[in-house]
Amino acid sequence: MAQENGPAKQLFGAMKLPSRADAQPLGFYAKGCMSGATALPTDGPTWQAMRLSRNRRWGNPEMIALLEQFSRDAVKLGWGSGILVGDISQPRGGPMVNGHASHQIGLDADVWFTPKPVQPMTVQQREDLPFTSMLDKSKFLTVDPRKWTNTHARLVMQAASYPQVERVFVNPAIKKQLCETWTGDRSLLGKVRPMYGHDEHFHIRISCPPGSASCRKQAAVPKGDDCSSKSFAWWFTKEPWAPPKPDPNKKPVKPRPVMLSDLPKACAAVLAAPSRSEEDATFGGNAMAYTSQPAAPSPAENIETIIGQPLSASMAVPIPTPRPLQ
Repeated sequence: MAQENGPAKQLFGAMKLPSRADAQPLGFYAKGCMSGATALPTDGPTWQAMRLSRNRRWGNPEMIALLEQFSRDAVKLGWGSGILVGDISQPRGGPMVNGHASHQIGLDADVWFTPKPVQPMTVQQREDLPFTSMLDKSKFLTVDPRKWTNTHARLVMQAASYPQVERVFVNPAIKKQLCETWTGDRSLLGKVRPMYGHDEHFHIRISCPPGSASCRKQAAVPKGDDCSSKSFAWWFTKEPWAPPKPDPNKKPVKPRPVMLSDLPKACAAVLAAPSRSEEDATFGGNAMAYTSQPAAPSPAENIETIIGQPLSASMAVPIPTPRPLQ
């Protein structure tokens, strides 16, 4: 079948709406999918969703609720009028055609190192607004003091403070800056993890929600601030940044794309499941405005019921043309 043989990134990238099913993360952060996703409203009192053309404002309801809470807390910290939210996940999760290896089960989200402006941005402005790096690009792994402020530090540490947050990924230079300057709860610094990139935004990852039997957990972060470990010091050596040395005797091998069959078996059922409408699946009940309570969901199909349904040829998923990198 096309579903079984097609590259997973194209199959999941073609889905425009979430499945009408119970909300479940299926698999691992970098190898899975999700059912019953909820969308972050494009506009809220303390946030705006960015790059709407990517259609990646979908996530597990636990993640969407956290982002809304975090946006309110960010304003209290002095972070402008709120946060700008980048990619969360695709409507049914899964691998993406560009941009991420993770973000596949609705439990990851990117937040820009740029506060939400007082005047809401238009859709086009959200497409065009450039990122702002926190680094001094003239130096090796160094935060630019002209851009980085105490409020930036408080914002990252606020994200790390929520018990459901497992990790907050930042550039190694930003972690180093926090190690050297943070005077609050140092134990939370263990959640702040160094990662390539992440100098223009930071990445929030939450743990598998209670009762998510099909969600695979990852190892716990080290105890303490992890500022003096060998693993952290490694980032400031040449090794992570040196290009790999080509082996002249090794024949080039074309990378094999991740196929649907490589993902949890339930992901085929997620692709085949009927869709839930955008309005019904948006937290607050409206894609363009926030209300205080989620909309009552339409009757959902239990994921086990969907898995048991046979896949028919009529459920074949169209494969889109490749998109340019953004």
